[in-house]
Amino acid sequence: MKKICVHLCLSAISIVLFLPTCFAQDEQKAIKQNKPLIKRTNYKTETVEFGVGGTVSIIGAPQGSITVEGWSKNQVEITAEVEMQAGSEADLTELAKVNGFVIDDDFGHIRITSVGTHDKNYLKRVSKKFPKDLLALPFKIDYVIRVPAYSDINIDGGRGDLNLSNVEGTMRVNFLESNARFNLIGGTFFATIGKGDVAVVVPNRSWRGRSADVQVALGTMTVQLPFNLNANVDAQVLRGGQIENALVNLKPRDRTKFTEKSMAAKAGNGGAPLSFTVGDGTLKLMETEK
Repeated sequence: MKKICVHLCLSAISIVLFLPTCFAQDEQKAIKQNKPLIKRTNYKTETVEFGVGGTVSIIGAPQGSITVEGWSKNQVEITAEVEMQAGSEADLTELAKVNGFVIDDDFGHIRITSVGTHDKNYLKRVSKKFPKDLLALPFKIDYVIRVPAYSDINIDGGRGDLNLSNVEGTMRVNFLESNARFNLIGGTFFATIGKGDVAVVVPNRSWRGRSADVQVALGTMTVQLPFNLNANVDAQVLRGGQIENALVNLKPRDRTKFTEKSMAAKAGNGGAPLSFTVGDGTLKLMETEK
């Protein structure tokens, strides 16, 4: 228990590092002018040649969704939908100059970084005379990113939906607040979500994963596992809330007993370690939908 608590706390620290930009944008919204705002949405797509086995790192905007899908091409395709709001077309034009993303492509590693009015250091580099009254205006960036199926993935995000599917590598996720869905086909998976509803799906018994560790500080986590999966499953609710277990094939291991707060279980013959932790909320275990 102590080890998991420490792990959850340390993971939460990485999320807290992302808080200032997100909270700053919320504060800025509160002080925006009372006149009606108009919206503009810009679309941008870029494709980078990229081999199997590389690393893709994504830093999302303070607001906006991220979808990452594995595919068979040796390319990374980034499609971004940038929505901005301002009082005039002229202001929207100024915002469009700075709100978006940049790509840093090193050998075997692509970094996709959201940039905009939330990033003071970026503004100092690209637009030292950027109008200060425009810093208060809201924007969001929604991403759809396709990567080679055998890739390592790092995702850091603010507030927005998150979807990850068909990727088999080492995957690490930190998100401040999200309704997230992870469709796991293999690899190693670590995820920490500050707040939200999270769905973790292992689609079939032939899961090729090495391990998975998913943590939600506040919210609901729903875990779907195939009936005939072989794995060691650890489930815990650390504070308020409980575990709702509908998996009849889970058996206690290590001479333990199941409680509404903690389960150390074996599925089938045991195997890869799967760990699911909720700080405050509900942890639901159920069979994968057929």
